[in-house]
Amino acid sequence: MYAIILAGGNGSRLWPISREFYPKQLLKLTDNTSLLQSTFARISSFIEPDNIIVNTNVELAANVKIQLEKKLNEKNLLTEPVSKDTAPAIACGIKFIEGLCKDDVVLVVPSDHVIKNIDKYAACVKNAQKLAKNGYIVTFGVEAKTPDTGYGYIESQKDASVEKLCAKAKKVSAFKEKPNEKTAKAYIENGGYFWNSGMFMFTVSTFKKEMAKHMPEIKAVLEEIDLKKSTTIPFMSYDKMPNISIDYALMEKSDNLVVVPLESDWKDLGSWEAIYDIQEKDTKGNAIAGKVIAKNCKNSLIYSNSKLISAIGAENLVVVETSDAVLVCDKDKTNTVKDVYNDLKKMNNDIYMVHKTVYRPWGYYKCLEQGEGFLTKLIHVSPRQQLSYQMHNFRSEHWVVLSGKAKILLEDKEYVLNPGQSIDIPLKAKHSLQNPFFDDLEIIEVQLGNKLVEEDIIRFKDIYGRENK
Repeated sequence: MYAIILAGGNGSRLWPISREFYPKQLLKLTDNTSLLQSTFARISSFIEPDNIIVNTNVELAANVKIQLEKKLNEKNLLTEPVSKDTAPAIACGIKFIEGLCKDDVVLVVPSDHVIKNIDKYAACVKNAQKLAKNGYIVTFGVEAKTPDTGYGYIESQKDASVEKLCAKAKKVSAFKEKPNEKTAKAYIENGGYFWNSGMFMFTVSTFKKEMAKHMPEIKAVLEEIDLKKSTTIPFMSYDKMPNISIDYALMEKSDNLVVVPLESDWKDLGSWEAIYDIQEKDTKGNAIAGKVIAKNCKNSLIYSNSKLISAIGAENLVVVETSDAVLVCDKDKTNTVKDVYNDLKKMNNDIYMVHKTVYRPWGYYKCLEQGEGFLTKLIHVSPRQQLSYQMHNFRSEHWVVLSGKAKILLEDKEYVLNPGQSIDIPLKAKHSLQNPFFDDLEIIEVQLGNKLVEEDIIRFKDIYGRENK
């Protein structure tokens, strides 16, 4: 069996913690591992790591490599040049797997689920294999016990031929979009409905057959793409793909679907309400993290990342603070946080995209101050890591070492700087900041120029594979 982990989403409903360039799958929201790391560990407990493909976008690829270091076969990392939702992503994953096997079963999973009981989960997946091998598209449904409006629904019916292959499986009657509260209540009253977990299983040949029938425009573009030469999907081809989810493109159209009940604990961390549900609560039902003083608050999630939050009389609220944004939201309306995210995007406000703290494969940087013609950053380089050998067309830089020891390549010379020492990086000079030592390195960087943007980086050499082509 093979697996495709979808790790290219932007996590817009978990703004302001989740940002486009460092979304929720890379964050440690439940324990000391990120959602992506937990997903890979869970899947690799019953599928060979060499058979696991991770699909992400080019902006996240370096961080994905760092998080899955020594676990993921780097040859199995597919990178999309632009985001096109799940249908094109899965199609490319299947084409890549087709080059590795004949006609094996493929499990497709998102990277933002929490599942603790791995043994039950693995048993459920293995029970579903027989259905996939017999030509069905398998969906994994979570029994709908409450009228939740944050999930899509799967309507099911009994089918003797399906039950012979898997006793608890049912035929899918219809996929339903996320309903309003009245409709969701009707689903629960009628029975036979499952929440759509977003996990699927099928053979390579079944997917190709269904794609030809229901997604011909994706099939046509896919024929242009050669993933044997490079696992970076070419922009000129991929940009022709429709921006569509696998639910809309295939699942709502196919009559070849079955649903297997997911008999394990499961939580889709797609909203702040979902985060609240999995957190430990105090005696008044509050989930609190960070520097918080809560007085007479009930059933609220209050999360501080840097500043002190003092909350008085808050009830059924979500309050989330980061260094550059604050979210205050009714806990029952957290699914609409993505509307704020989309508004910021339309306004070209980059708060939807990056934090003041921006994570990179080599460490992170924080924007401290910005004004007309200058930008000041704190740069943290982890031990044994280094920035690319690069240059800038529009800015010069001045570096001051705060702690640790910095190795600097500047044109054809090498320098080692200790705390308190500094160096100037002239406009268009080729340079690299490196930390080959065992202690963390922190520097202050002052940029000077008329155009101070991250796009003004021309990379010549990069150990994370981000060189300019």
